[in-house]
Amino acid sequence: MTTPARTVVAGGGPGGMLLAYLLARAGLPVTLLERHQDFDRDFRGDSLHPWTLELLDRLGLAGRLLELPHVKARQFRFRTPKGLVTTSDYGLLDTPYDYVALMPQARFLDFLAGEAAALPSFALRTGAAVNGLLGTGTAGDPVRGVTLRSGEQVEADLVVAADGRFSRIRTLAGATAVSQGATTDLLWFALPQRDDDPPDADVDLFFGERHYVGLLGGPGRWQVGLSLPKGGYPAIREAGVGYVRREVAERVPWLADRVGLLTDLNDATLLSVDISRVPVWHRPGLLLLGDAAHVISPVGGNGILMAAQDALAAANHLVPALRAGTPGDDVLAAVQAEREPAIVTVQDQQVRVERTVARARERGRAVTPPGFLRLLTRLPAVRRRSARRNAYGPVPVHPTPELERALGLRPAPGPA
Repeated sequence: MTTPARTVVAGGGPGGMLLAYLLARAGLPVTLLERHQDFDRDFRGDSLHPWTLELLDRLGLAGRLLELPHVKARQFRFRTPKGLVTTSDYGLLDTPYDYVALMPQARFLDFLAGEAAALPSFALRTGAAVNGLLGTGTAGDPVRGVTLRSGEQVEADLVVAADGRFSRIRTLAGATAVSQGATTDLLWFALPQRDDDPPDADVDLFFGERHYVGLLGGPGRWQVGLSLPKGGYPAIREAGVGYVRREVAERVPWLADRVGLLTDLNDATLLSVDISRVPVWHRPGLLLLGDAAHVISPVGGNGILMAAQDALAAANHLVPALRAGTPGDDVLAAVQAEREPAIVTVQDQQVRVERTVARARERGRAVTPPGFLRLLTRLPAVRRRSARRNAYGPVPVHPTPELERALGLRPAPGPA
């Protein structure tokens, strides 16, 4: 009788948490290591796309998750000096989940961790920071586990690094993420929602000269992001919080009555936008996933979707391999081969957006979509196609029949 291999997943973000849940639900022993004590902190990515909600539905989780406070975003819009452009309309999709659910990521992670805790082969260890690898990750010395900051060694047949854009494990493995050319940083802060706020505002970009403002809805609050040229924060710091308030109020006038609540730039978070990926996502005994393998810009809100699709693709390949023993390098390479085309497509699109914004900023102009695009997006079919691409990604991932059986998945949801 073959003993299932043990897996350590480092990093309790959406990709790591979902993969650990899927492995445990398939009956495989998995330990999830999260360096923080809990998930109660601010994240920028709060978007659960229709693909993610459909997967959770098939797992029997969507109903309970959506009992938690959230906002249903049905459109994605550009607001420009030449008018409103609705690029995507999720309400036109043939799915019960014809929206993007905006929910604080910490709440989503807490929910999924609670569901995983009920599975006997799942273990979550918080406050468990990785600072070393057991094994060098070479053919003759595969990774055999990790060393924690406490000095404890956690052995495993496979280590999955899902520890984010500043991945410690990626560094320990000698892998380097190659920049694809981000030109923007974002200054993020929260403002309260009010009953008379525009009812159609949920995921909007407000363009003007020098900066754009990203607005993301959520239960009781707005997340507000002011774009800066990369490396431009010292100049904003010198200009002071009043400059930030004026720029936001100029682009989003109905926030002018509350931007004064931002009294100190220390209450805002600087997000250095990155678009990068590692050429090879694996070593013997080690697999990189999510931001550890490829960093996605926040534009389009694709981060959680890409990480969740990484997790499902990995489960497709890993579940049968782990049941048979330790996954070979060919299995790990297959995960990258399946996911990399989607990541390259998304990142290439984001780089094009970055360059367009940078050119407009250098000329002192607002980003304005060309006239033909404004005309095209008036067609429902165009808005539906754009919404579908954003909702499911450029290369959607589907569970294999073997994984469906292992997880006891429900049938895929039919049209709404």
